[in-house]
Amino acid sequence: MYSQVSAVAATAKNDMPQIIRRSANFQPSIWGDRFLTYASEFLETENNLKQQVQELKEEVMCMLTSPVEKPYQKLNLIDVLQRLGVSYHFENEIEKFLQQLHRTLLDHDDQENDDDLYTVALQFRLLRQQGYYISCDKFTKFKDSNGNFKDSLINDARAMLSLYEATHLRVHGEDILDEALVFTTTHLEFIASHLSTPLAAQVSHALKQPIHKGLPRLEARHYFSIYQEDSSHDKVLHTFAKLDFNILQKMHQKELSDIARWWKELNFSKKLPFIRDRVIECYFWILGVFFEPEYFHARRILTKVIAMTSTIDDIYDVYGTFEEIELFTEAIERWDISATDQLPEYMKVCYQALLDVYCEMEEIVGERRSDRVKYAIEAMKNQVRAYFDEAKWFHKKYIPTMDEYMEIALATSGYSLLATTSLVGMGDIVTNDSFKWVFSKPKMVRACTVVARLMDDIVSHKFEQERGHTASAVECYMAQYGATEEDAINELRKQVTNAWKDINEECLYPTIVSKPIIMSILNLTRVMDVVYKDEDGYTNAGIVLKDFVTSLLVDPVPL
Repeated sequence: MYSQVSAVAATAKNDMPQIIRRSANFQPSIWGDRFLTYASEFLETENNLKQQVQELKEEVMCMLTSPVEKPYQKLNLIDVLQRLGVSYHFENEIEKFLQQLHRTLLDHDDQENDDDLYTVALQFRLLRQQGYYISCDKFTKFKDSNGNFKDSLINDARAMLSLYEATHLRVHGEDILDEALVFTTTHLEFIASHLSTPLAAQVSHALKQPIHKGLPRLEARHYFSIYQEDSSHDKVLHTFAKLDFNILQKMHQKELSDIARWWKELNFSKKLPFIRDRVIECYFWILGVFFEPEYFHARRILTKVIAMTSTIDDIYDVYGTFEEIELFTEAIERWDISATDQLPEYMKVCYQALLDVYCEMEEIVGERRSDRVKYAIEAMKNQVRAYFDEAKWFHKKYIPTMDEYMEIALATSGYSLLATTSLVGMGDIVTNDSFKWVFSKPKMVRACTVVARLMDDIVSHKFEQERGHTASAVECYMAQYGATEEDAINELRKQVTNAWKDINEECLYPTIVSKPIIMSILNLTRVMDVVYKDEDGYTNAGIVLKDFVTSLLVDPVPL
């Protein structure tokens, strides 16, 4: 059974009636106290390692800035730097090169490489990733007189893979890239098992997780072994990337140990045993948004907020009675510790912890940036209001129309809250206008929430309906249009695809807000694609996320 009903027995003293509660039987945390011990396990040789990394970094910098005969050589190097997860060290140099390349291509086409599909597709992808618009028309030359992609392309798996990766940067109206995705996917799936190493592993992985939708840290960890098997790999670059990964991992482990200690002291596993105990997975989630050293405050803030949001979600979805969540909603609106007087004991624990998180947030950002916390609080209030709206639907057994559902469910996805809160600890690159932008429900944020909500609903709706839950997008679509479950899911997947096209458009220059803010929202979307691709990896954390967490936060890269 996925769910059960538990009754809280009445006490003889006051003869209160029984309270019937739902239960989702969530799996307990698989990590126990494992991450508490990392705080004292810093390498004694850390300073020596950092010195070694600095020396190797200078060598890689020379590779990147030295003149080359052919621009495509520099493109290949940039691609490898990004795949190995070290491009963040060279952002200015990469930006300068790609900006110059874009200007050059605007003046005249790259005639020399026009017939090289691998290079044309790589150039397209790297420029689009950087925010530069480049026309997809250059791919028409790879079609035959009948308008189909040439059969001869099938024989070049490396070029096909490059085109496949490029298609994920497409925007609305680029039919040729829609066709290219179908073409490359079909043929790569057919030839994948016949390829030699390391290309075979690269193709198989890409078909499951294209670069553009992957998490940079996970993609880097996966690419280390592939790059090592490439006969042309650069040993200096490879060593630099592995050492850099391990140093960052130690820093992340230290951060996580502090957060794990905070969570353990809250003792939610005992006081709120019905919730998903997922603080380790929450940190992994946020590590997918920012991994760079300068964003340690942002990681700490956002991890605690997502952990508290998950807790509140389980109170509204699983455990709380309607009367109790009504009281909790009113308490959130008041945002004052005195509001705990009206709450049942288990809610007092959650409410106190929530207010403490935002008090810590104020301490971290300081008085000069206190307005940021006000925006973050308002985002949390919006989140809880939406939870309450969904709860009203459930208790009335009401199935909303798709329009009604999406208006509320985009908020309950949590991604507007996370997009707002992600800005709080990002430093001076964030302005007051940045918060006004994110609160205006811009296309980028809406598309991000569409991906989050619909991917979640597609993989989790059966489990949620069995334990008792508000109708998901799947049920709402089926009810409104008389569709089958399969048809509903296919339609929702089309909407996810269109949302990604919106995101790709919003990532192109000129952007309204700074590139790091755009990237944080893009990375939030990537987390959903990784964690919810085939199942609810967050709720069922012992399956999908276990290996991901292990690869980023437990096992160092072998040197």
